[in-house]
Amino acid sequence: MDRRSFLKTAGAAGSTTLVAGSLEAQEISHDEFVGCLTDTTRCIGCRACEVACAEAHGLPVPDVINDGALEAERNTSTDQWTVVNRYETDKGTVYAKKQCMHCWQPACAAACLTNAMFKTHEGPVIWREDKCMGCRYCMVSCPFEIPKFEYDSINPKIQKCIQCWDRLQEGEVPACVAACPVDALMFGKKNQLMEIARVRIYNHPERYVHHIYGQHEVGGTGWLYLSPVPFDQLGFRTDLGTTPYPEFTKGFLYSVPVVFLLAPTFMVALEHLSRRTGENGEEGHR
Repeated sequence: MDRRSFLKTAGAAGSTTLVAGSLEAQEISHDEFVGCLTDTTRCIGCRACEVACAEAHGLPVPDVINDGALEAERNTSTDQWTVVNRYETDKGTVYAKKQCMHCWQPACAAACLTNAMFKTHEGPVIWREDKCMGCRYCMVSCPFEIPKFEYDSINPKIQKCIQCWDRLQEGEVPACVAACPVDALMFGKKNQLMEIARVRIYNHPERYVHHIYGQHEVGGTGWLYLSPVPFDQLGFRTDLGTTPYPEFTKGFLYSVPVVFLLAPTFMVALEHLSRRTGENGEEGHR
């Protein structure tokens, strides 16, 4: 199925896939992390995943037929939690989906002072609005530059893919996975997804580079990728190493005296107290 053919039959294919996806999700145990596998050799660039994501989370639905979004590489945004990009590679055109990678030891959650950015027991990394104080440390700490802040909103939020956490709790798969008409996306336990990825590489060594992106990058991620070409040709960072980013800060945090960690909070409180005292003093002299 090519991209144009899919766009004509997306409605029927999407609804059929959704039913199958729901049945699959019911078999997922929450005793270990779950994740998703993207096989870029199967992706046709239809962007059904973008539409499904937007519909599932109340975001603006993209016009995948007329918006020309594939003409330039895109990053995720406050309005789009996932995007599909087109790349011209050594093996022709390849499409690759981009979203939060849901790291096993996420730097964003480690940097969050209030646990607003939170790694769930099941695996997805979610954002909890009621705990966020707007510091945006999650943004600067993410090696994939995923969390986005609504600068123009009077009630700003951090926007990013949460791997359809609400759908998972209802026994359904992520909306993007359910909507994919060509099985380019798969949801399940990470160890099972790894086995499937290895089997595909073993059975078709000429089709894939022998690397599963996300297996070891920054300590491992919940989103895994297969590709027919080296991942740098698909815009992926290949300089991240295998150490989880929170590990780099452990030595510092353990060695810094508590007084220095509390000093900023203490100084803010002291300034506030001094300001109130000054105001009261001025009122007393009136």
